[in-house]
Amino acid sequence: MSDGTVPRPWNLVAELTYRCPLRCVYCSNPIAFRDVPERLDGAAWGDVLVQAAALGVVHVGLTGGEPTLHPDLAEIVGVAAGAGLHPHLVTAGTTLSRERLEALRDAGLRSVQVSLQDVTAEGSDLIAGRAWLERKLACARAVRALGLHLTLNVVLHRHNLGQVRDLIALARELDADRLELANTQYHGWALRNRA
Repeated sequence: MSDGTVPRPWNLVAELTYRCPLRCVYCSNPIAFRDVPERLDGAAWGDVLVQAAALGVVHVGLTGGEPTLHPDLAEIVGVAAGAGLHPHLVTAGTTLSRERLEALRDAGLRSVQVSLQDVTAEGSDLIAGRAWLERKLACARAVRALGLHLTLNVVLHRHNLGQVRDLIALARELDADRLELANTQYHGWALRNRA
């Protein structure tokens, strides 16, 4: 635990992988992710999480890219929970079956954030570059059915800004605990990817 001389770190953002099946136009991950090697396996991430808990971290956001593509995700969730952390999965929801989600919950997963691009399939397909709105909605429903906390995250920009009322209605329909309406931020990789 912190000795009080340095501010306590409450949250750790753990980018498990840059790989992602979506092609969102505003993405802040590298397009050429193969040029950015993944260096940490489940054991190494476990060590990081145990050290983070010792520093006083209480929450870990498992993100990426698409963290469900990391082959050791269940192990990472289990170590996080075992270290007393609150594991939170940030996902597009397209690669996560209900069975796998249930296994992650049983390993200690506490909450899930599902990204949405729009409320319509047409708008979602345009923004994400793939036709997966129904998979995303199925994932969100499975999260709630399994008793996990659900956050919906929507990056707002000119293609979906007029859909805010419908996004709020969808969040209510899905019984989301939280709705994040985020601004597009072009910095880091997103700035380089903007073209």
